[in-house]
Amino acid sequence: MGKLSKPRRLKDNEALAVGRMIRVSPQKLGLVAQSIRGMKVDDALAELTFSKRRISQDVKKVLQSAIANAENNHDLDIDDLVVAEAYVGKNLVMKRYRPRARGRMGQILKPFSQITIVVRQVEEAA
Repeated sequence: MGKLSKPRRLKDNEALAVGRMIRVSPQKLGLVAQSIRGMKVDDALAELTFSKRRISQDVKKVLQSAIANAENNHDLDIDDLVVAEAYVGKNLVMKRYRPRARGRMGQILKPFSQITIVVRQVEEAA
């Protein structure tokens, strides 16, 4: 007698991947997510490969994971996949301190983020 499985959150033609504890601010990660939103996965991978932003390599790994989930877990055709959603959330913030003048401390915040990428299979009108 096992636990009942939850109903699937996504539609049958969608797959999801989440990257957690990414060491960058959500604002910077959001710019990279915005650049791939709505693209075909081949174009999005090319965009992330040649992007100058440091964090684009981590986003590329999450996108590749979403593509692999679509292919292996949900039997979707990877040639018809589109980045349907790419959104960013906050994660924890490490707080560090730096000594300043007159015995005071300056706070340094080191934020973490998480990104969720949903890929969807769309049928091309021929």
